[in-house]
Amino acid sequence: MTDQQHDDESMEFIGKEENHRGLAISRQHLPKRMYLLPISNRPFFPAQVQPVVVNQNPWSETIQKVGESNHHVLGLCFVDSEEEHPAPDSDDLEVMGCAVRIHNHQQEGGKIQFIAQGLRRFRITKWLQHSPPYLVEVTYPDEPEEEADELKAYTLAIISAIKDLLRTNPLYGEEVKQYLSRFGPDDSSPLADFGASMTSAAGRELQDVINTVPLLRRMEKVLLLMRKEQEVARLQAEINDEVNTKVQKHQRDFFLREQLKVIQRELGMAKDDKTADVERFNDRMAALSPPEHVQERFDEEVRKLSVLEQGSPEYGVTRNYLDWLTQVPWGQYSEDHFDLSSARQVLDRDHDGLEDVKDRIIEFLAEGAYRGEVSGSIILLVGPPGVGKTSIGRSVADALGRTFYRFSLGGMRDEAEIKGHRRTYIGAMPGKLVQALKDSKVSNPVIMLDEIDKIGASFQGDPASALLETLDPEQNRDFLDHYLDVRTDLSKVLFICTANQLDTIPRPLLDRMDIIRLSGYIAEEKQVIAKHHLLPRLLKRSGLLKKQLNITDAAIRQIIDGYAREAGVRNLEKQLHKVVRKGIVKLLQQPDTPVKVGVGDVQDYLGQPTFRKEKSLKGIGVVTGLAWTAMGGATLSIEASRIHASQRGFKLTGQLGDVMRESAEIAYSYIASNLKRYKGDPGFFDKSFVHLHVPEGATPKDGPSAGVTMATALLSIARKESPQPGIAMTGELTLTGQVLPVGGIREKVIAARRQKLNTLVLPEANRGDFEELPDYLREGIEVHFAKHFSDVSSICFGHKPRGGTRVH
Repeated sequence: MTDQQHDDESMEFIGKEENHRGLAISRQHLPKRMYLLPISNRPFFPAQVQPVVVNQNPWSETIQKVGESNHHVLGLCFVDSEEEHPAPDSDDLEVMGCAVRIHNHQQEGGKIQFIAQGLRRFRITKWLQHSPPYLVEVTYPDEPEEEADELKAYTLAIISAIKDLLRTNPLYGEEVKQYLSRFGPDDSSPLADFGASMTSAAGRELQDVINTVPLLRRMEKVLLLMRKEQEVARLQAEINDEVNTKVQKHQRDFFLREQLKVIQRELGMAKDDKTADVERFNDRMAALSPPEHVQERFDEEVRKLSVLEQGSPEYGVTRNYLDWLTQVPWGQYSEDHFDLSSARQVLDRDHDGLEDVKDRIIEFLAEGAYRGEVSGSIILLVGPPGVGKTSIGRSVADALGRTFYRFSLGGMRDEAEIKGHRRTYIGAMPGKLVQALKDSKVSNPVIMLDEIDKIGASFQGDPASALLETLDPEQNRDFLDHYLDVRTDLSKVLFICTANQLDTIPRPLLDRMDIIRLSGYIAEEKQVIAKHHLLPRLLKRSGLLKKQLNITDAAIRQIIDGYAREAGVRNLEKQLHKVVRKGIVKLLQQPDTPVKVGVGDVQDYLGQPTFRKEKSLKGIGVVTGLAWTAMGGATLSIEASRIHASQRGFKLTGQLGDVMRESAEIAYSYIASNLKRYKGDPGFFDKSFVHLHVPEGATPKDGPSAGVTMATALLSIARKESPQPGIAMTGELTLTGQVLPVGGIREKVIAARRQKLNTLVLPEANRGDFEELPDYLREGIEVHFAKHFSDVSSICFGHKPRGGTRVH
């Protein structure tokens, strides 16, 4: 027996006579057994006619069997699952579903498509087959009779809701036409199902409508869903109206502006963008005094701009070039002020101390005053951090009445930062020097090149080499920036460079500069700077009056000695700022009580001192040397000790560099070979293992200036005699005992004064360097100059000093 025969014999028919707007359909026969097809997203309603698409596998057999039947009726059941299953379990399908008649089923591309015409609700009573094709027994629940008036009221309410939805979303119109072709407006049950199908409610809410058979209860639920849909549609319409209003306003403004441009152009009241650009550039250049070659290039580029289309990329490049070319202050110079007394007042106003530096700057300005111009000069200010290099450059600009422009070279690795990029590159710009001229609006500003000793190099070029042309007075009158590509005169610019050390500056670059050294400040100078500059500035920055917070002179001196011994004053300002902050806290707690900070209060404000009062190391084998660092001068104790007498040996510690190790070996060789001359045991080193140590082993040390200090320490242990106390020394030693000159005399003298070491031994060749020092640095210091180590020995071990002078 075939499946078709089985279906026909097992069917019971249920009929119902229906009229749809005059079109009579005789009787619909609905089967008691039917095949099921699960659908997701949303359930199907009896009032719907809609295409349905399912996968060919595993539902092709189900569609085939339905198509071979006489009734072509299929059951659609909702599956409430976000995940797609090829064949869900029978337990996942809803008990209530919709019987549909399928039309025009087609297979293509692994999919089956058919038109589903909703017929009636059904309820599954028995599962006959639990795997595809699903086969079940069903019943068709009848709707109970409802009160006519109440039913009519709900019907009218649903019709009104459908009309509202049609007004807000015209896309529903086709569905309404389809419905009216099959049912009349008085068919309440199909109307309720159709209203539910029009909403965008969730699948579970719509399934609840399918499950509700009593018509009034179903219409209540449908009406609630439609009210929600109306609210969503209303909000959507408001959003669309708001967006459309904004878009229309922008379009209207755009069209009006374009029309206004055309009208103004026709009346001669306005010009297009290109004409406006050309006129603006011509007006700018007319106000300048460019050289002839610059004017020629400008005219050429303006002609090119006039024939280019505004949408062309070349137009933007040419326009940007002309914008830069016309902002360089060609021929614009500020007038220099050569009043030396006024210049001295500016320097004294901004800086305390540094008298020798101020004198050197006044000499420089005097030379310019005599010539009538300050040009062709490059000043290099060298000194430790925080000694006022940058502020001195600013003071020079103020004294001359020139514009000041500063940029840092620290870490610069691309020569294009100096000489600019070529115009062919995207985002090309001129170099920093052309930008400085543009920002200062004159061709003779004071340009400070900060941190020139920290300039770098990379595969993009060497900026230090690019500076050779910039800082050469013979070449910078024809400086060529790659972007502008026209010769620019930088000879009127006063360049002031700053550096912490000279070692990293290329020698050809250094030769082009006039070096002025700033060695640092002694404690007395720091105290004056703190009173006159640092503390008033901090009080002003914090909004305090001097009477509200007072730091005594003794407290400032305590801060300098215990917390800020560096050559500069930057750390001193930080410590004072810390005191001011804590003073503000006290003022907020007790507003009417002024804060006074004395010596005894310093430790409460700043904690334990960073630097404690050092006792001069003394004893056999201990000698104090003087050293130079990038932070200024420093004292350095050197210790030598005999470890044992079993064998000869020499050991060095203290993280010494190669040069310092060589100095130690020279000192050891010289003392060992000349012990008899210096009243020591000639065989002392033959049987002694000697250890030479430079304290603060974590700090790297290098340089030749500790040679005489090391030799003195070795001679001390060989003679078993302590050197004279309170002596500090520096000098390079040779194998023949000659004492050679060293650098950094000023910094070393300042370091000795800081440690209250008043007797110094310096190389004879450095006598001139010492005598050039200001009187306030030499005052109270007894200095001995040594040509040979024998001079050092006679000073340190109690002999009458030879060639010693005392400065009063």
